[in-house]
Amino acid sequence: MNEALSLASALIAGIMLGAFFFGGLWWTVRKAMGSERVALWFLGSLLLRTGIVVLGFYFILGDDWRRLLAGLIGFIAARLIAMRLAREAEQAGQIAPEAGHAP
Repeated sequence: MNEALSLASALIAGIMLGAFFFGGLWWTVRKAMGSERVALWFLGSLLLRTGIVVLGFYFILGDDWRRLLAGLIGFIAARLIAMRLAREAEQAGQIAPEAGHAP
């Protein structure tokens, strides 16, 4: 029972890390597009988000390969949820569709 609880907490931690990473990406895209320093926003956000997620995986999930795998599954699940939410927002007209080419 203790192992199942450990894996469940690792899965939840992975989902939370994924939500932080992809939520931060969403926030960065919305914030950076109105800024004059777009590259600085994206680079700073990438370093911060990646650093926090890597540290989270190392300190929270890094002591057992099963916990690490459960955390990775949670992270991927958060990515799939973020993709679905973005697709639904695009279909509802809340965000502009992807451009087919660079301006």
